[in-house]
Amino acid sequence: MEQRTHRLTNKRLVGRPVRIEPGYAEVELLATEDMAVDEYGLVHGGFTFGLADYAAMLAVNEPTVVLGKAEVKFLKPVKVGEKLTAKAEVIGGSGGGVGDGTSPRRKKLVKAEVFNEKNEKVFEGSFHCYVLERHVLE
Repeated sequence: MEQRTHRLTNKRLVGRPVRIEPGYAEVELLATEDMAVDEYGLVHGGFTFGLADYAAMLAVNEPTVVLGKAEVKFLKPVKVGEKLTAKAEVIGGSGGGVGDGTSPRRKKLVKAEVFNEKNEKVFEGSFHCYVLERHVLE
């Protein structure tokens, strides 16, 4: 399936899409030394979050999708050199509110999980996404 959103995303910082299907996406990221926060090679959690967020946006795959809220858990530390895989799936949506500019089909709830190369889950979260009528910066 063609990537319809977030096309200019830096693959080195937030990952490379490896699978995009309707309502589902997988993205891979190699944790590099630039992501480390200390001499032990601990990777800053923002990169793991960014990977999961990118996968969530690709699972929705609409040009004007944005993140409104996220509820996440960091389950294991990530080290430099690890290859991470984020898997995201649209698991629901909700009705639009009066005057909020969204229709019932425009709110998406996405579940995202990130795994290391040992297939250990390092992160999980729920991402509340919104497909806007026009680009958020217009």
